[in-house]
Amino acid sequence: MPAADILILGAGPVGCTLALALEGSAHRVRVVDPQAGGSLPAFRPIALSHASRLILERVGAWGAFPVTPIASIHVSQAGAFGRARLQAREAGVTALGYVTQYADLVAALRARVAIGTGRDDAPRLTVHAEGRAAETRERRYAQDAVVARVATEPASLATAYERFTADGPLALLPLAAQWALIWSAPRERAAALAAAPPEAFLAQLQRAFGERAGRFVAVRERACVPLALRVRAARAEAREVFIGNAAQTLHPVAGQGLNLGLRDAWDLAQALHAAEDPGAPQTLARYGAARRLDAAATIGVTEALARGFLGDHPLARAARGAALALLDVTPPARKFFARRMIFGPSALP
Repeated sequence: MPAADILILGAGPVGCTLALALEGSAHRVRVVDPQAGGSLPAFRPIALSHASRLILERVGAWGAFPVTPIASIHVSQAGAFGRARLQAREAGVTALGYVTQYADLVAALRARVAIGTGRDDAPRLTVHAEGRAAETRERRYAQDAVVARVATEPASLATAYERFTADGPLALLPLAAQWALIWSAPRERAAALAAAPPEAFLAQLQRAFGERAGRFVAVRERACVPLALRVRAARAEAREVFIGNAAQTLHPVAGQGLNLGLRDAWDLAQALHAAEDPGAPQTLARYGAARRLDAAATIGVTEALARGFLGDHPLARAARGAALALLDVTPPARKFFARRMIFGPSALP
């Protein structure tokens, strides 16, 4: 087999999307899975933005896996006034996002990509999409996340909830008439929640979340996930480029990590289609410059949400409540914020 022009390391959603987006180019593309044989998490919910839907449509994968649309997002904070509601119709999209299982998305993409084993000796470009890179700077958060599937009465519909508590954000995402829960809490409390008897867990969740989604009646598939911010200083170097979690790993608040990675893959594919030499320094420099604003802004917004709503100081709660209330009564601000979270500042229009 001839050596690949572009070797993609990683057969997750970002690596496979890049391979599909490069179909029709003049470059020989090969995908290798360094973690071949590894098992996927049994329950790992993900929220795909409308922009990610457009990318997946363009590579022919949309419609091949089940999704639950998000028509609106309800944002609130525990123990204080103020809430905001974002609507798909106001943002000019059919849905603000779509919730699915990571394993279902991976299966749909891998069914369309030939995945090999072993690395080529001298590709013209190596793309790192295999997850965390060794050179990333890491900062652990003081919280871990409890991830679970929960059920309520009545069943979930099409509203997602983001509730900020003094301990950390708590998100409920609609998933096939149930909910995907991502609950950030201090590490010891997160471990205790993950291990608590179901009745005790549901009671604590009800106290933290309130009645806005109904009465919590069942929980399963709980796991405790460590949280960290990891960012690689350089996205590109000599004939190597880093995308997705190999470039940045974000806090799950607002669900921006995978969506940012898919935009990495799409923008890189557009840069490489037009390049005679995919690993040329000028090509990689242009790609890195093009992605800088989107990555920095998305990381900044995520960090602001993850850290800005922590704590229970009365003045801080009042200020946050006022900000939410102002957002709720200002339609242009709601539309801008929703579209920023969907598309990024320099992503798909």
